[in-house]
Amino acid sequence: MQAVDAVIRKSLRSEVSLINTIGEHITGSAGKRLRPALVLLSSGLFGPIGEKQHQLAAIIEFIHTATLLHDDVVDESDLRRGKKTANHVFGNPASVLVGDFLYSRAFQMMVSLQNMEVMAVLSDATNTISEGEVLQLLNLNNADITAEAYLQVIHFKTAKLFEAAARLGAVISDQSTTEDEEALALYGKHLGTAFQLVDDVLDLNGDAEKIGKNLGDDLAEGKPTLPLLYAIQHGTKSQAAVIRKAIERGGLDDMSSVLTAVAETNASAYVLDLAKQEANQACAAITAFPASDYKEALIKLAEFSVARQY
Repeated sequence: MQAVDAVIRKSLRSEVSLINTIGEHITGSAGKRLRPALVLLSSGLFGPIGEKQHQLAAIIEFIHTATLLHDDVVDESDLRRGKKTANHVFGNPASVLVGDFLYSRAFQMMVSLQNMEVMAVLSDATNTISEGEVLQLLNLNNADITAEAYLQVIHFKTAKLFEAAARLGAVISDQSTTEDEEALALYGKHLGTAFQLVDDVLDLNGDAEKIGKNLGDDLAEGKPTLPLLYAIQHGTKSQAAVIRKAIERGGLDDMSSVLTAVAETNASAYVLDLAKQEANQACAAITAFPASDYKEALIKLAEFSVARQY
């Protein structure tokens, strides 16, 4: 991961000073780096990890960071990973344009790998992520969205890049079969879904200092997350009404009542149980791989995705 970080810092350099400034801001508040770690761990199942893997892991992180820059502008967020967001510090236009720079730099780096399958997987993934972003936008303030439709947003917006990262670790190794790639893609999809479901719970019940952002951000933006949808379906009429109002209007005026409804319907426990099921399915997808430190780390990563508090 230190080698990947070195690639990230080197590849962020530009003759445009503002790009360097914002690049330092976002790398200085790096998150868990799960997606690039997935590239390395999945590739390690097939042999030594080298420069190609480091490059591909950095590409994945650039794509992820670009989506975060754009997300924060759309969501009008002011805090991420415990620091002021780039859009809050440098303004929306700069954040959008540097996000575009990261996307384009990622594709420059992809070309240098000279692997058409890598290009195919990542171009498909970035397109699907964009569709997920638009779907989420369409679902804002919609308290009538079904759980199935919400899970589709998760699969597009979040799980797809986890899926691509895990698959590409196999692709770049040159030692994998199509079945290996499919198994790791399935692992990534379930891991990413579990990760987002836990994020939904932490947005309502987490520790703001630990998660590095304001509690209730999703609710404030009118996002109908799964804990809220479950509480609407299983709460009293008055509880359903207050959650509907909160989603349809946005804001945090009814935050206390919403949290009470979520607690009394055991909505968070229900969603965490679903996340555990997804993590278990992720582990099941890689059972055929022989025992190794890399396989064990992938299993531990799935367990962490559910047990984490940040």
